[in-house]
Amino acid sequence: MDLQPLGDRLIVEILEEEETTTSGIVLPDTAKEKPQRGRVLAVGSGTRTESGELVPLEVAAGDEVVFSKYGGTEIKIGGDDYLILREADVLAKIVTTGSKAGSKKKEMAETTA
Repeated sequence: MDLQPLGDRLIVEILEEEETTTSGIVLPDTAKEKPQRGRVLAVGSGTRTESGELVPLEVAAGDEVVFSKYGGTEIKIGGDDYLILREADVLAKIVTTGSKAGSKKKEMAETTA
């Protein structure tokens, strides 16, 4: 991609949600909510404080994020949809936990025992 975000902006690839429910019902386009998850493709340099210091962004390329429903600017490049967001529009970073974390704790307990 030939886009470089500026300042506190980032470029996000929109991740589409499931089109069927868990019970197998196919949802039409009119019933779908606007996607709120995406993968960060590029980040800007950060923001500047009043004294001129550069404060880097908290997200990095490759992070999966949840963003506000109507935040950002949608763009289309080569048939793909992207979103240009400010860091303030990012609500959370998705961190993989769960069974992997539990198995790591179990492995550590077994090695120390």
